Amino acid sequence: MTNYKLSLENISKSFGTLKANDQVTLDVRPGTVHAVLGENGAGKSTLMNILYGLYRPDEGRILVDGQAVAIDSPRAALAAGIGMVHQHFMLVGQLTVTENIVLGMKGQGLKLDLATHVRKISELSQSFGFEIDPEAEVMKLPIGMQQRVEILKLLYHNAEVLILDEPTSVLTPNETGPFFELLERLKSAGKTIIFITHKLDEVMTIADDVTVMQDGKVMASLPKSDTDPANLARIMVGREVLFQVKRSSHASGPVVLRLADVSASNTRGLTALDQVTLEVRAGEVFGIAGVDGNGQAELAETIAGLRPVDSGRIFLSDSDITQTSISDRADKLGIAYVPEDRHRDGIVLDESVAQNMILRTYDRAPFARFGFFNPGAIRDHAERLTSAFNVRMQSVDQEIRFLSGGNQQKVILARELEGEPKVLIVAQPTKGLDVGAIEFVQQQILVQRDRGVAVLYISTELEHLLDVCDRVGVLFSGKLMDTVDSSEATPERVGLLMAGVAA
Repeated sequence: MTNYKLSLENISKSFGTLKANDQVTLDVRPGTVHAVLGENGAGKSTLMNILYGLYRPDEGRILVDGQAVAIDSPRAALAAGIGMVHQHFMLVGQLTVTENIVLGMKGQGLKLDLATHVRKISELSQSFGFEIDPEAEVMKLPIGMQQRVEILKLLYHNAEVLILDEPTSVLTPNETGPFFELLERLKSAGKTIIFITHKLDEVMTIADDVTVMQDGKVMASLPKSDTDPANLARIMVGREVLFQVKRSSHASGPVVLRLADVSASNTRGLTALDQVTLEVRAGEVFGIAGVDGNGQAELAETIAGLRPVDSGRIFLSDSDITQTSISDRADKLGIAYVPEDRHRDGIVLDESVAQNMILRTYDRAPFARFGFFNPGAIRDHAERLTSAFNVRMQSVDQEIRFLSGGNQQKVILARELEGEPKVLIVAQPTKGLDVGAIEFVQQQILVQRDRGVAVLYISTELEHLLDVCDRVGVLFSGKLMDTVDSSEATPERVGLLMAGVAA
C-alpha cells in the first residue's frame, strides 16, 4: 500500500458546549511525516482519536485512497491500515514482546503458535533495525524500547499509517536522534507517519508537512520547506515570539531550601526518592531534569507537604519543616507550588476562573466574612490578576475548563505568585503549552528569581530547563545523579545523566 492516501474532510466534534474540532480538513501525503502542531487543548489529540476510532465525529468523513471509510473502533482503524501509539503505552508489562504484539489478534484462539510469531516478529524487528528481543518481558525493557514495541505491534498488524502522540515526551535527548532515524527508515519503507507535537524544533527536524491547530481549527497546513520556526510560532500565537528568554547574571543569595538525605515512596509504596540531598539559594533557579517517572513528581509533592517523608529532613532556611502541614508551608512559610497535573491538582475544572483564583484564600477577608463570600471582592481580585497575567477568556465567571492549557497555567501562576513567596516549586510548567505561553511562563519564573525567590524548576523539557536555570540536577531512579552549572549543562552531558550514566 505504498500509495496509501489519507484525508479527513470537515471533521467536527463537540463535548457538550465545547467544540474540540471545528470543520477540520487534513490531507496526508503517502510516505511522509506529517506533523500536527498545537498547544494542549488545540484539538489535535481529539482529531487523532477520531481517526483511530476512539471517538466518532459529529460531522465529516475519513477517506482512504479517495474512498470514505467508517472507523468506529481501533480494530476498524487497524483494518483500514491506521494504527496509533499513545503517550501512555497500551502494553501488559508481565507479558513478553511477542505476547503483547499478538494479544487480541483475530484467528488465534486455541491455534496460537507463539514460536512462529516469535520468528516473524524477530525478522520484522531486524528489517527496521529495532533490535528487540521478541521473548523479552516488556516490563524489563527501557521506556524507549517499549515505545518501539508499540510501533512494532502496529507494523505486525499491517498498519500503513502510524499516529504517534507526543512520542519524544518519554525519551531522553540522547534517545531522540535514534528515534528520528527510525522514523526515516519507516518512511523509506513507504509508511506514513502522523506526528503529534507542540515542539517546533521537532517539526523542523523530522516533518515533511505541518498542520497547525488552534482552538479546534486548522490555522495553516503547508510543506515544512515553506516555513520556519518563527512563522509557525506566529501562526500558533498570533505574534512574534522570543525563542529564548533573557536571563540576567547575578549572584545568588543564601540557601533557602535544603533537602538532607530525603527518601519518599510513591503511591504504590515503592521508593521514589532515594536519599536526595540538594540546596536551592535565594535568587536562583535550580532545575531538576529527568525522564518522566524518575521521582520528579514525588520530589515536588514532598517539598510542598503533599507526600510524607520516609527518612531525611527538609529545611527552610534553618528551620526543619519536615513535619509542617501543607497549609502552614503555603500560608506561613511562603512555599508556592505549581503542580505537574494542573487539572487534577491545580484547578477545579467546574468552577469559574474567579473562584480558582482564591482556592488558597477563599476563607479570608476580603473574599469571605462571617462565613459568606464577597462576590464583588472575588471578581475584582480575579479581574486584576487575569489582566496582569494576560489570561485570555470570555469572563472571570467562565468555567476554567474552557480555557486553553496555557491560560489555565497562567491562572495557577497568578494565584501562587500573588502571595510573594520565598520558595517557588514549578513542576512541568510548560508541558503541552504553545511557544507563546512557554515564553510567558519562563519570563514569570525569571521575574521571581530576580526578586530573590528560590525557584525549583522540575521539567522533562530539557531545552526549557537550560534556558532559565542557573544549575541543573538530574534525577534517575529516585537518585540525584549529579548537579551541573548552567555554563556546563549541555544537552549531551545532561542527557547521559538522565539515562543513568554517571559523570
